[in-house]
Amino acid sequence: MERFTISLDKGLAAAFDALIKERGYSTRSEAVRDVLRSHLQSRDQKRTSKGPCIAALSYVYNHHERELAERLTSIQHAHHDLTISTMHAHLDHEQCLETILLKGPIGRVRAFAEEMIAERGVRHGHLNLVSVELSGPHRHGGAIHRHLQPQN
Repeated sequence: MERFTISLDKGLAAAFDALIKERGYSTRSEAVRDVLRSHLQSRDQKRTSKGPCIAALSYVYNHHERELAERLTSIQHAHHDLTISTMHAHLDHEQCLETILLKGPIGRVRAFAEEMIAERGVRHGHLNLVSVELSGPHRHGGAIHRHLQPQN
């Protein structure tokens, strides 16, 4: 491990310590490592659309809006190879929340998410994307396969 020292003003240090307590970190170092990983991964994802990822796309929409549910379902079917699973929840009489778990190339997953979020009537869309790498091939039982592993 490499060590480094940072200086924070009292307000920022207090806010960071509150975050540490809120999220249950046992040390500032653990929290700093997570913040850095998240920031670096976000930067890398903006720079490239290559490589595999896993993702969760969540959005809210009004299911009474004319043909919106059908349009969203059609878009999902057109990208069925990216979809792992979809969860649908009724928030009230009109609003629904859907979360779609996705797996595939970063560029295709991002384009799918943008298409869904841009659909007229969709609100509060957000994509949480995690870059992954394929593990080396290995065997379980008789089948040889690979796993997706989040990048460090």
